[in-house]
Amino acid sequence: MIDPLAEVVTLLQPGALLSKVVSGGGAWSVRRPATGRPFYCVVMDGSARLAIDGHRPIDLMEGDFVLIPSVFGFVMSNRDPQESGADPLAVTMWHDEVRHGDQNAAPNARLLIGHFTFGSEDAALLVSLLPTLIHVSGERRLSLIVQLVAEEAREQRPARAVVLARLLEVMLIEALRSTGGPEASPGLLRGLSDERLAAAIRRIHESPAYAWTIALLAKEAGLSRSAFFERFGRAMGVAPMEYVLSWRMALAKRFLRRGDGDIATIAERVGYGSASAFSVAFTRFAGLPPARYARSATELQSFEI
Repeated sequence: MIDPLAEVVTLLQPGALLSKVVSGGGAWSVRRPATGRPFYCVVMDGSARLAIDGHRPIDLMEGDFVLIPSVFGFVMSNRDPQESGADPLAVTMWHDEVRHGDQNAAPNARLLIGHFTFGSEDAALLVSLLPTLIHVSGERRLSLIVQLVAEEAREQRPARAVVLARLLEVMLIEALRSTGGPEASPGLLRGLSDERLAAAIRRIHESPAYAWTIALLAKEAGLSRSAFFERFGRAMGVAPMEYVLSWRMALAKRFLRRGDGDIATIAERVGYGSASAFSVAFTRFAGLPPARYARSATELQSFEI
């Protein structure tokens, strides 16, 4: 039996690159710029408010897990607007914790934050197609893992970093598992949980420059054109050819970020017959020309969350 989620996790090759404990006291706020590195947060104690650029704020409670897989900046702060104390932007570095806000106040939040790294060559592409935000709350299994993570983060036991890294990898898999399946919101994980659709999706990933049509993709899925079109749109949230375009543009973005060939070479690799046709399509999709995107991506890499 094919396990699409296992395939995704295996392809992503996740690992916990960095973790640290941070807390907030009184009124506090911290801004993190968009860097493209997958950011995670585990709420160990208390609560916090998270506002991702372009989205409504959400409240995070003890036991919650958050993953921001794509290129978005965000602000994290205390939940209670009446909190007072020191400068909300103040940062105090302690031996085993970073305090935001009032260093003398009792903490209203304690968080384990850090980055995931995805070792796959296709990681950037898969991450770009994940939801803007993965927020898991009230899941019994995940809460148990959060408890283990919190206990390990508080203690200075031998091999602490290794154990934390492994627990965080398990937490990521559990969070992805909770967002997959037929009841999940539309997206890549839900599409890959459908064996028929997964066959077509994998072919798109394997041969992005191929001249795909609805008829050819339906054949890969073993469905009629109309059945494939309706089923794909319901599961993925986009029409098949929109997904093909998104995948090609995701590839193009990776090539541009890495400086992996000139514009004409990249155009050919993602299925365009000329650099000009690719530039028009990319500009329409990304909002700026390929060359400018490459420059801005290089600048973003200079920031650190």
